[in-house]
Amino acid sequence: MGCSCCEHHHEHGEEMSLKKIILSAVLFAAGIFVEKFFAPSAGNNAMVFRGIYLALYFGSYIICGLPVIREAVESLSKGKCFSESFLMAVATIGAVVIGEYMEACAVMILFQFGEYLEDKASDKTKDTIEELLDIRPDTACVIRDGKEMEIDADDVEVGETIIVKPGELVPLDGMISKGSTMVDTSALTGESVPREINEGDEILSGFVNTRAVIEIKVTKEFGESTVSKILDLIENAQEKKASSEKFITRFAKVYTPIVCILAVAVAVVPPTILGWDEHFKTWLYRACEMLVVSCPCALVISVPLSFFAGIGRAGKDGILVKGSSYLELLSRAKTVAFDKTGTLTKGVYEVTAVEVAEECNLSKDELAALVTHAEYYSDHPVSKSLRNFHACENCGKLTVEEAEEISGHGSKCVVDGKKVIAGNGKLMMLEKVQGFDERSEAASDVAGSVVYAAIDGVFAGRIIISDVVKENAKAAIEKIHNVGIPTTVMLTGDTESNAQTIASSIGIDEVRAELLPQNKVEEIESLMKNNSGGTVVFVGDGINDAPVLTRSDVGIAMGAMGSDSAIEAADIVIMDDNIENVALAVRLAKKTMVNVKQNIGFSIAVKVAILGMCACGFVNMWLAIFGDVGVCLLTILNSIRLLKKK
Repeated sequence: MGCSCCEHHHEHGEEMSLKKIILSAVLFAAGIFVEKFFAPSAGNNAMVFRGIYLALYFGSYIICGLPVIREAVESLSKGKCFSESFLMAVATIGAVVIGEYMEACAVMILFQFGEYLEDKASDKTKDTIEELLDIRPDTACVIRDGKEMEIDADDVEVGETIIVKPGELVPLDGMISKGSTMVDTSALTGESVPREINEGDEILSGFVNTRAVIEIKVTKEFGESTVSKILDLIENAQEKKASSEKFITRFAKVYTPIVCILAVAVAVVPPTILGWDEHFKTWLYRACEMLVVSCPCALVISVPLSFFAGIGRAGKDGILVKGSSYLELLSRAKTVAFDKTGTLTKGVYEVTAVEVAEECNLSKDELAALVTHAEYYSDHPVSKSLRNFHACENCGKLTVEEAEEISGHGSKCVVDGKKVIAGNGKLMMLEKVQGFDERSEAASDVAGSVVYAAIDGVFAGRIIISDVVKENAKAAIEKIHNVGIPTTVMLTGDTESNAQTIASSIGIDEVRAELLPQNKVEEIESLMKNNSGGTVVFVGDGINDAPVLTRSDVGIAMGAMGSDSAIEAADIVIMDDNIENVALAVRLAKKTMVNVKQNIGFSIAVKVAILGMCACGFVNMWLAIFGDVGVCLLTILNSIRLLKKK
């Protein structure tokens, strides 16, 4: 937590329900009614009615004030003399001492109602760990004594062999000892294209086996597995992430001791100079007036209301803000980091270019058709992208002869009498394709996967398959810079070359590529450490983004297409996945904080003026109360302006 004087917000805030506040207000109103309309004309029964309205005031005060007084006593017992609760307790008790019972009740009711509003906008507890348990299997199929056994994953030892069937999650980190398959890595890396893994390759827990049965030699214990580390990261990140100190509390740290010292000085210094017998009661009355007037009623109401108005305004634009503190943090953002896949890009791989070699006489459509036919029977995601790009009605009826899929390389076959080879550069080199060399293979300028093609042993060209950048990604980055964010960063599990190409095309300032979730957390922590007092915002959408969303100062998730875990872990959710709304959220946060500071400045200025007049005896209690209520109304109206659409 922040400073000591903010601890009460969540300690007694939970037990002070709206029903109790309403009950206290009803008793307070009833007390005023009896005092103003029955007691003056009660005659001989005046004492009875006085007892009734005093009892009503007492009941009202106890309901709202007892938790505050208890908190003040606890603060004093811990040596924290100038907490906000202490100010409220002393001020209201001072009001009772000078006979201003209504003011004492009104102050406590306003205070608790302000606390209720602020608590409604405070942080919500996120249960991201429970969400992520879906990607951590509890059991594993291990081979022991030549037999397959289903046991707890935690009981599998390093060096043992486990079996993972198609459709199953990989429970432990290891190395494939038998078989080859395609794995869905999206839960960890966020990359939508499955990865081909062969014998001898490393495989991580949390991957989904999508094609064939494989055997894995376990290299890490369950507690040290990648998925377990992700869960630990989330848990630790929540502990590290401190709540923002509330404006009222920070104000009270300075305001409370100053007011208390001034009140004591007003009660003691003048009588000491002018004479205790004649002046003590007068100056004690004024000191108590100062304590009553000093209660930050306008701030108690207007500051949380400003946050509520900002949150409500954001909601109209499809931006869900989970707590007022995140608006404050977002307003101070200096760096915005983005996940790539599904956030800056569509997360769907498509054919983005067909390039025909100069020596080849085929058109782009003809080359695409031949390569598509060669890859037609493969279930590789690249092959699927090709089929989606070049869908022939007669593809399923074509006669493809001598079809052969070369694991980890590509395919080759005979289509319409032409020998077609389609795959990666290694396949081209292996088949000694004429006209293909390492310069042809170089694709550092390409954001995506490259399928090379050869016809009858001669290099024919290449087809580029990329994760398509969202149409408004570049505009979104420009808007983020325009709202005062100097630095944008891309954090991705994609390759360095792909990430750099996409980043430069949309205006991202810095790139961190080939990252696993734990690496993203490390990068975010590094950015937070070197951010010169500003805050770091992370924008993502995948399950793998949950740890870094939680660890960052402010985590923003894409809500429409994002994972449940990411949405739960995030502090702010963009409900329609419009990445341009990140800049809008920053602008609204800054407007909200301007509104808050306006309310604070106006309230303090008026308070100081009224306090000075009280000390000099220029105003009585009711005029001071009227001035305070007027400040409340003006600051509330200023807060409501945020709700208006501009």
